[in-house]
Amino acid sequence: MRVLLELQRKLLPDMLDVMAKRFRILQSIRLMEPIGRRNLASSLEISERVLRSEVEFLKDQGLIQISPAGMSLSEEGKTTLFQLEDVMKDLLGLRTLEEQLSKQLQIENVIVVAGDSDQYDWVKKEMGRACVNRLKQHLTPKNVIAVTGGTTMASIAEMMTPDPVLHEAMFVPARGGLGEQVENQANTISAEMARRAGASYRLMHVPDLLSEETYASLVAEPSIKEILSIIRSSCIVIHGIGDATTMAKRRGSPEALVEKLKKHHAVAEAFGYYFDQTGNIIHRERTIGLQLEDLTKSKYVIAVAGGASKADAIAAYVKHRTSHVLITDEAAAKKIVENSRE
Repeated sequence: MRVLLELQRKLLPDMLDVMAKRFRILQSIRLMEPIGRRNLASSLEISERVLRSEVEFLKDQGLIQISPAGMSLSEEGKTTLFQLEDVMKDLLGLRTLEEQLSKQLQIENVIVVAGDSDQYDWVKKEMGRACVNRLKQHLTPKNVIAVTGGTTMASIAEMMTPDPVLHEAMFVPARGGLGEQVENQANTISAEMARRAGASYRLMHVPDLLSEETYASLVAEPSIKEILSIIRSSCIVIHGIGDATTMAKRRGSPEALVEKLKKHHAVAEAFGYYFDQTGNIIHRERTIGLQLEDLTKSKYVIAVAGGASKADAIAAYVKHRTSHVLITDEAAAKKIVENSRE
């Protein structure tokens, strides 16, 4: 396949460009259907005139259908898009990036989706869809699935779909989260994943950041003990990776902590831990929920993070070798590879 694509790239480069463009259009329609032409053109950053001719072609091929509500994929369009995905990974160089990152970061499974989630929300949804697919591949009956908060996790929830095995699963928040925006809290996201999957869920109503005294008091509560026991029994953990300074400010951390993170060049945050570029822990927040030491070999851990701005954070966090799978985007993957060559 790669040899054929290279020959086509040399002899018919325009054909591959057209195929890539139509693939992106089908991909975007799938993520946002039903969607109008104007909104799709804006999302893809192409003119309505160019999009109009492409839409007419795809409609004539029976790949999309148009209704008053907007455009959506036909059954044939869904099948065609599914078959195209493997080809496009080679065409766009994503498979090569996956292999490079897997070797460089020493992670067995790396999935790279096209685009830059810093610029386009649809890329986060593609990472979310990839995460849901990987989750379903690994899932066994009655699994407990712990999820953290954040905008990337919210995109995963949007992409969740029912599955017979998921009906027996339970979603739980990996940690407390009261204080952040409601839609980005782990409680909200775990409940939404469960609703879309047809699964059950449990919530944990505690703040994200706690004093030692408050922490000791809360973990002694029977109801908190019970939910913590369930969370720690989770077989699968899905989490994001944040930029250190951004996360500290979003949580309303004291200015002294923000300055400490800057002084020690912290670049990453996950599970309340802040890391520098070499993966050293700079600071640890007192939180209720999963801790770094809870991510044992018995748990299947999926890390999801993308965007060129997250490249340093991803590279720093994965040095702890806690993740079995990394799902990222093209922009972050390229930046990580480039930084390793400097």
